[in-house]
Amino acid sequence: MTTSTRGAAKVPAVLVLEDGRTFRGRAYGAVGETFGEAVFSTGMTGYQETLTDPSYDRQIVVATAPQIGNTGWNDEDDESRRIWVSGYVVRDPARVPSNWRAKRSLDDELVAQGVVGISGIDTRALTRHLRERGSMRAGIFSGSALDSASEAELVERVQAQPHMKGASLYEEVATKEAYVVPAVGDKRFTVAAIDLGIKGMTPHRMAERGIEVHVLPATATADEIYAVEPDGVFFSNGPGDPATAEGPVALMSAVLERRTPLFGICFGNQILGRALGFGTYKLKYGHRGINQPVQDRTTGKVEVTAHNHGFAVDAPLDKVSDTRFGRAEVSHVCLNDNVVEGLQLLDQPAFSVQYHPEAAAGPHDAAYLFDRFVSLMEGQRA
Repeated sequence: MTTSTRGAAKVPAVLVLEDGRTFRGRAYGAVGETFGEAVFSTGMTGYQETLTDPSYDRQIVVATAPQIGNTGWNDEDDESRRIWVSGYVVRDPARVPSNWRAKRSLDDELVAQGVVGISGIDTRALTRHLRERGSMRAGIFSGSALDSASEAELVERVQAQPHMKGASLYEEVATKEAYVVPAVGDKRFTVAAIDLGIKGMTPHRMAERGIEVHVLPATATADEIYAVEPDGVFFSNGPGDPATAEGPVALMSAVLERRTPLFGICFGNQILGRALGFGTYKLKYGHRGINQPVQDRTTGKVEVTAHNHGFAVDAPLDKVSDTRFGRAEVSHVCLNDNVVEGLQLLDQPAFSVQYHPEAAAGPHDAAYLFDRFVSLMEGQRA
């Protein structure tokens, strides 16, 4: 429940964590209450792309950068049809946006979309707490939602919320109707993209390479995939626990059985892991930001990459694994903590990465992965 107000900066607000710790500040965006998993993102820029990333569904995002909102909000950089975060936490919001592309302020957009936030808290202390204790359930309360309950009651309400582990969310954010993103220039290939929470820049990056992208709902069947006569199949990013994604795992298995060139990112990487017989697990506080170092083990090169994931694939780093679809190996690894960041099959054209190569927002180091997908489709056609 939210109410909108331009004077939110004067309204007291409190962030309540499930372990009882609280942070008091001022309302930012809509006034009211909201619940979600508290996570932190280390990106210095790109807040608009972060807020509209469907992978952040049901999460309260803490911005570690101290000043947020300087470039306002424009009409071009949204990665989906709406803001998906359930709450936003910032330290020092911009008083006046300054950018030639800005149409309105970040605060105005949060109000317009009913996103409850909080500002003026020590986000360094909050981030350190989440690193030590792990991501956890949280709530933001302001206005009447704060006035009508004691702190103990607010903690109880937070503790009553569902955990992210075991949450099935990808169907909440995926498109309900199929649509087509046409190729830029001459059409070279057709790709069926399974929307598990896809970002708008991803099919655009493929379209730039002459690919006509047919974006299909998460509930698509193998018959619907092959009805578009694809040269390749793509599985997108998305929110929630991959352990709940039985439908996408079965669908990817059907694609692998037909040996169609396959590329997955983020949630799609976890789905490939499960289809190959590996497990998944929840990270303590996840990887979120646009500055994560990853090594491509096939080339030895290190990339600075954009991440947004709280779950990871449990696959061996030190050997090639035998799976029902042939040999598989870990192709990419995070240099901060050795988390699996990519998989590839050695006996058929299929690979995936855990991060976001579409660079929205983020560095362009990983753009070559779309070219690698093109190469797989060229090889299959030849």
